[in-house]
Amino acid sequence: MKWTGLNDLREMFLSFFESKGHLRLPSFSLIPQNDKSLLLINSGMAPMKKYFTGEETPPRKRVTTCQKCIRTPDIERVGKTARHGTFFEMLGNFSFGDYFKKEACSWAWEFFTKVLEIPTDRLWVSIYQDDDEAFEIWTRVVGVEPERIVRFGKEDNFWEHGSGPCGPCSEIYFDRGESRGCGKPDCAVGCDCDRFVEVWNLVFTQFDSDGKGNYTPLANPNIDTGMGLERLACVMQDVDNLFMVDTVRRIIDEVSKISGKAYGQDSQSDVSIRVITDHIRSTTFMVCDGVLPSNEGRGYVLRRLLRRAARHGRLLGIKGTFLSDLCDLVIDDYKCAYPELEVRREFIKKVLRVEEESFARTIDQGLVLLNEMIEALEGNVLSGQDAFKLYDTFGFPIDLTREILAEKGIGVDEEGFTALMKEQRERARNARKASDGEAWAGQADIFEDFPATEFLGYEKMAAKARVIGIFAGGEFVDSAGEGDKATLILDATTFYGESGGQVGDIGVIEWKTGDFAVGNTRKTAKGVFMHEGTVKAGVLQVGDEVEAKVDTVRRYAIMRNHTAAHLLQAALRNRIGKHVEQAGQLVNEKFVRFDFTHFSALTEEEIRDIEKEINDVILSAIDVARINTSLDEARKMGAMALFGEKYGETVCVIKVGDYSMELCGGTHIDNTGKIGLFKVISEGSVASGVRRIEAVTGQGVLDYLNGCLEILENCAAELKVNNISDIPIKVKQQCADIKQLEKEIDSLNDKLAVGEFNKLLDSAKEVKGVKLISAKFSNMSSDTLRKLCDMGKTREDLVTVLASVSEGKVTFCASCGTVAVTRGAHAGNIVRQIASIAGGSGGGRPDSAMAGGKDPSLADKALSQAENIIENMLSY
Repeated sequence: MKWTGLNDLREMFLSFFESKGHLRLPSFSLIPQNDKSLLLINSGMAPMKKYFTGEETPPRKRVTTCQKCIRTPDIERVGKTARHGTFFEMLGNFSFGDYFKKEACSWAWEFFTKVLEIPTDRLWVSIYQDDDEAFEIWTRVVGVEPERIVRFGKEDNFWEHGSGPCGPCSEIYFDRGESRGCGKPDCAVGCDCDRFVEVWNLVFTQFDSDGKGNYTPLANPNIDTGMGLERLACVMQDVDNLFMVDTVRRIIDEVSKISGKAYGQDSQSDVSIRVITDHIRSTTFMVCDGVLPSNEGRGYVLRRLLRRAARHGRLLGIKGTFLSDLCDLVIDDYKCAYPELEVRREFIKKVLRVEEESFARTIDQGLVLLNEMIEALEGNVLSGQDAFKLYDTFGFPIDLTREILAEKGIGVDEEGFTALMKEQRERARNARKASDGEAWAGQADIFEDFPATEFLGYEKMAAKARVIGIFAGGEFVDSAGEGDKATLILDATTFYGESGGQVGDIGVIEWKTGDFAVGNTRKTAKGVFMHEGTVKAGVLQVGDEVEAKVDTVRRYAIMRNHTAAHLLQAALRNRIGKHVEQAGQLVNEKFVRFDFTHFSALTEEEIRDIEKEINDVILSAIDVARINTSLDEARKMGAMALFGEKYGETVCVIKVGDYSMELCGGTHIDNTGKIGLFKVISEGSVASGVRRIEAVTGQGVLDYLNGCLEILENCAAELKVNNISDIPIKVKQQCADIKQLEKEIDSLNDKLAVGEFNKLLDSAKEVKGVKLISAKFSNMSSDTLRKLCDMGKTREDLVTVLASVSEGKVTFCASCGTVAVTRGAHAGNIVRQIASIAGGSGGGRPDSAMAGGKDPSLADKALSQAENIIENMLSY
């Protein structure tokens, strides 16, 4: 048994099982595909559940993988102990109805004792208490001594999750020696101490459970094994925990270097070093797989990890951003097994840098506010409202707030926080109700029993077909008559079904005695096309022969826009970087909307360069080829795939000369010249790290330019100029006039403010030796309000509290002279208390502050409390 590096162990395992006839599959994405039960992949078998249930056919009956995994239930414990981590790799070999216990046990033992040369006297085996078959295989076939096999009950050695496939399991343990044990006489496999480590779990999926304690043997039992790579490395490197494994230790050492804090010297620093080390592994892989920081779902998990790591960097005294540099070490160590890390290196670095910079801009303000909240606490629990404010205003995830408070022995009202979060999500959900996506969800399932529709729309706009299904009035019917709304299923169609961001076709389905207007076309996951519309004339019956005719004018416009989307992605990658990847798309007859990964707004120059490049390709009239091939061959050709998308073995490649090559099932024009022209009409942000471009082509460009011309002509008319070319001169002149008028208005306001201030001084009250003036105004600007308070600040013993009601809101402003401040007056605290009476909030410095209120009707009541508030502040 010799020391072996983590990367070598991974390759040894996969190569060993390849020699046993297994197909080596690359790790699946951390983003689950078609599985809403998981936010992130958390085990080796999770991406292959449908192979085990029979819903999908595996590429081979024997498969081996090293799956990257993320588990986040114990994020707050990561770092506090050396046992917890969020990222790990899971080695596994799987049999889908092929080999079973004999081979699984024999090969596991062979890998441990022959390949890794682990001494047999260091290995123990556990089995399910009633699994005599496994006992016989381990002792008689494999040759394990019976006294080295222990039996455990259902809780430890039977894999079951509700109803469905399940079965007993067998685990292989490694004995780390008496020195790592608890010293008790009965210390053995199953003891809670560190001596016996479970390394490999072999699950024998041989039953189908009804969830009520009844088990039916499976006709074709499966094998599902799992072994944590980091845990195996701990054994082979003789270290105590995952943070000491070679690849992880290199990160520990780098964090120690940049922070100047040696690992193992201070327990608090060690916590922070472990947090950063674990979280940089997780976040690097998550971003590589397409997860972006957000406030929901897996994006929120990423944000929590990044912000927790950034805060612990500050606790270590690390200045500035550092995570985007630290991820280079992760990429360098793991790119041999995950080459996509190198491909997306710059993208990963940019995501981490932008998120860390964003958090850096708010964390100091947030910490100041949190400390103020802590000082103001009367008990030892922070309110849910305060925790929500930290989250909503400064981006503090609740677990970060909880962790900071826990360090001070303070709790947080998480129920109150959750209730406010729920209210916020409900408001957002109501705002999205205009979308019809929810209404459609699930309806397609009722069409899955039909055979897949033959799609003829790549070559034709019209074709003969036969009706094989009519759905109307909530049920399948034999016929539909004039005026009936229905969904038609044909055996073949030229209508494209909405998918891949391309809208569905419209048109008409005709037969000898009638016609059906198609208003939209969708398709199911299994390829059944659904033609939705209305019978305009005649009666249509199941079995009738029809002709499906697509609206060709609309389709050609869609095809122009779709091909332009491919050109746009190529141009973006050429001009702003290879980190650009499609993050969403909508292609219809009016425009193309393309979402892509990037972290800053495009400059006007970049947009012009992109437009020029695309129009050069269009004017070069390059042929567009559609190539049907295997997925492997498409990858060898260098075709771009939509990241995270699941493709079948046969795919379609759209190739635009040497300029662009993408996997795509949509419809396209056959030559770039037919696009006409390309024009960007907008560019903006849709989410953190995601930009959106909307553009038009062909007739759409002419429509857009005519619209712009109409706007200019209307502007010329309003400005009373004869030629649109004179608009800039006229606008410049009017801006200068407006600027001069604003100066005159400011001068008049200053004079009015002086007059108002002098009036207020005449009515000043004395409160404990300082003077107080307060007043309410209507429609006074914030600037004028502030000027009045600034005048008051020049009077050493004066406190000024003012309010202005305007447009359904109230603004409060306060100032305190130097003597008043010395006596205890605090403008920030004054406006905070006053504003809260009017349903608002705010604050500021002791000498000057502003706040807002939501209920202007309470402005007078709020101002009336100024005297009491100040009286309580002042010392004699």
